[in-house]
Amino acid sequence: MERVIRFYKNAKHEWYADIPEWGGAIEDLQMVEGADDLLNWIAADRNECKLLMANERIENAEILSLVYIREENLGGGGDYLLENFRGEFKDHKLWLCNVTEFVFKQLPERIYFREIEQ
Repeated sequence: MERVIRFYKNAKHEWYADIPEWGGAIEDLQMVEGADDLLNWIAADRNECKLLMANERIENAEILSLVYIREENLGGGGDYLLENFRGEFKDHKLWLCNVTEFVFKQLPERIYFREIEQ
């Protein structure tokens, strides 16, 4: 499954995923615990970016690897590891909440992503 997702910063410089069909609270779409750092690297000085994301290999993609599935009382979702980013070793840990399961219908073992030019 492939999906293009737009991410944007609000006036407080907080990152959010733009998922129109999400029926839950907007707070659930906030990118925190390392995901915000990744978006800052991708967007640089911009306030938004679009990513092609997939649970199967895509060309020229970065890779997030699932390392831990969190119990619901710990926020649910999964902890992922980004070993390399744009050819540079990062060893960056980040959390993706249950919205990931909503988008992919599961927590993928790997999430492949690359920026889509705007």
